[in-house]
Amino acid sequence: MFKTTIKGLLGHKLRMALTALSIVLGVGFVAGTYMLTDTMNKTFENLFAGITEGVDVYVRSESSFEAQLGGSRKPIPEALLEEVQAVDGVEIAAGSVSGYAQLVDKKGEAIAPSGPPTLGTNWGPEELSSAVKLRSGQEPRGPSEVVIDAATAEKHGFRVSDEVEVLFAGGNRRFEITGIVGFGEADNLAGATLAVFDTATAQKVLDRQGRFDEIEVAGDGSVTPSELRANISEVLPPGVEAESAGNVASEQASSLQDQLSFFNIALLVFAGVALFVGAFIIYNTFSITVAQRTKEFALLRALGASGGQVMGSVLIEALIVGVIASAVGLGAGVLTALGLQALLASFGIELPSAGLLLLPRTVVVALTLGTLVSVVSSLLPARRAARVSPMQALRESAQEPTGFSTKRAVGGGVITAVGAAILFYGLFGPGSNKASVVGFGAFATFLGVAALGPLITRPLAAVIGAPMARLFGISGRLARANAARNPKRTAASASALMIGLALVSLVGIFAASLKATTDQVLEESLKADFLVTGPSTAGPSPISPQVAASIRERDEFSAVAPTRLGQWRRSSNQLLYLLATDPQTFGEVATLGETQGQLQDLEQGGVFVYDQTAEGLGLEVGDTLEMEFAASGTQDMPLAGTFSDKTLVGADYLISLSEWNEHFSERTDYQVLVKSAPGVSAADARGALEQVVESSPNVTIQDQRDIRERSSAQVDQLLGLVTALLGLAIIIALLGITNSLVLAVFERTRELGLLRAVGMSRRQARSMVRWEAVIVAVIGAVLGLVIGVFFGWALVTALKDEGISRLALPTGQLVAYVVVAGVAGVIAAIPPARRAARLNILDAISGA
Repeated sequence: MFKTTIKGLLGHKLRMALTALSIVLGVGFVAGTYMLTDTMNKTFENLFAGITEGVDVYVRSESSFEAQLGGSRKPIPEALLEEVQAVDGVEIAAGSVSGYAQLVDKKGEAIAPSGPPTLGTNWGPEELSSAVKLRSGQEPRGPSEVVIDAATAEKHGFRVSDEVEVLFAGGNRRFEITGIVGFGEADNLAGATLAVFDTATAQKVLDRQGRFDEIEVAGDGSVTPSELRANISEVLPPGVEAESAGNVASEQASSLQDQLSFFNIALLVFAGVALFVGAFIIYNTFSITVAQRTKEFALLRALGASGGQVMGSVLIEALIVGVIASAVGLGAGVLTALGLQALLASFGIELPSAGLLLLPRTVVVALTLGTLVSVVSSLLPARRAARVSPMQALRESAQEPTGFSTKRAVGGGVITAVGAAILFYGLFGPGSNKASVVGFGAFATFLGVAALGPLITRPLAAVIGAPMARLFGISGRLARANAARNPKRTAASASALMIGLALVSLVGIFAASLKATTDQVLEESLKADFLVTGPSTAGPSPISPQVAASIRERDEFSAVAPTRLGQWRRSSNQLLYLLATDPQTFGEVATLGETQGQLQDLEQGGVFVYDQTAEGLGLEVGDTLEMEFAASGTQDMPLAGTFSDKTLVGADYLISLSEWNEHFSERTDYQVLVKSAPGVSAADARGALEQVVESSPNVTIQDQRDIRERSSAQVDQLLGLVTALLGLAIIIALLGITNSLVLAVFERTRELGLLRAVGMSRRQARSMVRWEAVIVAVIGAVLGLVIGVFFGWALVTALKDEGISRLALPTGQLVAYVVVAGVAGVIAAIPPARRAARLNILDAISGA
């Protein structure tokens, strides 16, 4: 039987290749994601290990956790440097500072990477920064000199001796570029821009006069690094710690890895979708081939093969296909990783040029996953093969059962109902791991609908194929009949496309609902006439507090409310966001909907909490909320009030700017809301704002129309990215339609020969196969849209408390998906249609 299986595979190479292709693409996505992630992690580890090379101990203030927004640590006194230098075993010690410093290009526009920060720091002793290498020029030596990173210099055409403007929290200054710096082989720090000054200048422009962010220490070799750390710890005041360089490097690398972890998770989800779609293709292919080989299996049974041997033969074939496809997919993962690396670079995160890292785990996961998907997908067809009777060898042909199946109806209905119930529980029920529950519910729902597919495919094929039957004559009528006569096969071919388009429709509905909600928020909650923000669309961009201060001085404006976004930690180790603002003016520029207390009460300290969150925590006004801040530790914050409208705030917790300064080290704003004074026209107010921000090229002015357009553009960008990543699943689905039609043409060779013999032209044969593909594709699109609309409604309903309050259906976009699916069906039908048209009539009739 094993030899027979191998000969069967070798005798049908095209069938094997088409079956394997979906696994190749899915496994390639998984392997590429792992390769890219592992390469990034290793790159960051090497990069920060190199940066800390030469340093044995870091002295810095203690921090409860590493916050990505708001700053993690407070500065330490400069006077502490002399005490550290006097410790036994210290050879050299130097203070370092870092903070917000944004470079301006030669066109006068702020250089704003999408995501990575814009850093300023000081030039340290070479012994403590061996990985920092001057590519050209010299280190900064005076108050008017700066060194910048090589990536920024190359991208924006800066050279040594050029002048560059730098933006700080305290204002702007111009400097002469005296050097270009790199970090080992890397041209920058994971996409961040860098401006390096001498220590005195850095302390002044970064608001660190008389203070350092940390002190770097190298030992003289007389004691071990751990002993040196212990010696230094003895002279440090409370709240200041000594940490080993290795731990600091690991922290810095982990922080960047954590920020990019969403990228890895998202890509693995898309890869899983692609493999899920591929499983349908494999199941469909093996179902068709088992039906076509009924006579072959019956002959084997007649010659003495048992049902188990026949089933084993099919499973071995699936195993071989899975292993080969997974191995090829592993190789394709290299190309996928390179493509994903280019995608990451387009978002401003440049990785050093280095070979991709292939870990044993990636090989094991890729081979195991692809093989399992192939074998599991072939189980049901293999069972059907095992049930073939030897008597079926006497039949001229074998047909798959196409009638109504009560078992299928009941089973599919139960699975769909259970999947929907799990989905709703994940969306609306309690629990912390909701994403996994929702994912499992969606998976079960897809399986249930796929099982029910044959029961609704025949009427759908009749309805969708009706216009073709009227418009395209005999070719359209035959295409309609072919799609309807075997609904199991048609449903299986359409199911893969159904999954892809359901997810694309879900994303489209969510995007439309997000836009509609934004419009509603602007109409109902935003009282401000203008919004001053940074240029980046990927996250909060720092704005100097002087911008808000300068706007306040103008008579054209009645209210100015700067906001800052930060992170804090609850006792459950859950990182949460809060917003800080001016309690005196925020109510004039935005609707908060205070349900208890007055916003001005925040001037006395404390926190305002979203009313549903406060209710969930069992808090009332006057109670205390334990909040842990990275820089100041755990604090008991009194609940000053609650609010009901967080759509504009975007966070469940609100504090004052004065409270912010107590618990966060950063002093830059996130955005500034501005309301015009009574009687001031929009044109005059905007002109006054433009005068204020003329010297701040890193800010943009938006009125409500601009806000709508920018928000819409951001949503469209996200929609395009997600749709592109889901595109692989749709491509696999279209390959499945091609695969099914190719196998169907093989199966209907004699039928096609007879049609040609009675007068069907080559053109009509091509048209028949092409319209059959269109019917299958449109069936998949229609089913996908129905499921996508259902999922979209459920998602938007579940996110109502998170601010997504309006459901919007992008009707034109959804109709376009159906049209595109039909066009894609035409493309998918090209290979089988050409084969059908080229069949030799006599050979086809004779079955040769």
